[in-house]
Amino acid sequence: MQCLSASWSLTGSFYVFSCPEELFFTEEKELSSKNRRFSSTMLPTTSPQNGSLSARDAARHTAGAKRYKYLRRLLHFKAMDFEFAVWQMLYLFTSPQRVYRNFHYRKQTKDQWARDDPAFLVLLSIWLCVSTVGFGLVLDMGFVETLKLLLWVVFIDCIGVGLLISTLMWFITNKYLLKPPSKDYDVEWGYAFDVHLNAFYPLLVILHFLQLFFINHIVVINSDWFLGYFVGNSLWLTAISYYLYITFLGYNALPQLQNTVVLLYPFALLVLLYILSLSLGWNFTKGLCWFYKYRVQ
Repeated sequence: MQCLSASWSLTGSFYVFSCPEELFFTEEKELSSKNRRFSSTMLPTTSPQNGSLSARDAARHTAGAKRYKYLRRLLHFKAMDFEFAVWQMLYLFTSPQRVYRNFHYRKQTKDQWARDDPAFLVLLSIWLCVSTVGFGLVLDMGFVETLKLLLWVVFIDCIGVGLLISTLMWFITNKYLLKPPSKDYDVEWGYAFDVHLNAFYPLLVILHFLQLFFINHIVVINSDWFLGYFVGNSLWLTAISYYLYITFLGYNALPQLQNTVVLLYPFALLVLLYILSLSLGWNFTKGLCWFYKYRVQ
């Protein structure tokens, strides 16, 4: 009644329904409820601020669950987005920053940086097989020798070396490049492998496809001439430069990393090695051809 009398004296009428304090708290609760409903419609964040994921969500976001989902989609070609994978391959040459902006979008919508669609890996494998067969034809290898070379390139050069480099970069970035407040948001190993695949694709096209048109005509036949090792070594310089730059862009896109500019430091060593190779007459492509022939003997 004390509340009603206060309302009577302030309003001059008797149609006040509740105490002003109660009305205030009721409106505050309704506003908070609206805010919570609005927040629930926003994009998912990296992790909840006050609490942890439910057991079901945590199981779905484990590395094993993501790996199982990725491998399972390898058996369903109709579910793969090959058109988008081709788009990524084109932009890795012209504008690789756009490719990594898509990784940002995947993190916001699916809460993971790594690819969940193996279409890019499938197309990369096809490129690798076709270019390796082309290498076998250019080097006058037989069927058995070409098959051996294909197995070497796929399982050792691509998968084996890729796993090694990805694991090394995953360790280095999590050990030395993480920002101090971001220890709980480490670099996904799957993302490190995706960065390697992105950087490996231009290198593959340049050294395993474009170079085929120069091997027998310029690079190897004129291996002792300046023009021969200049063309061959320049292709190597371009390919490795693509690899280093795309690798840098991949890790620079992660907000939890710092000092990623150190990944560009090998450029200085690369340019120095290139100048030294031209001065001493080294021919990297001739050495690659000899190595491939030695492998399949």
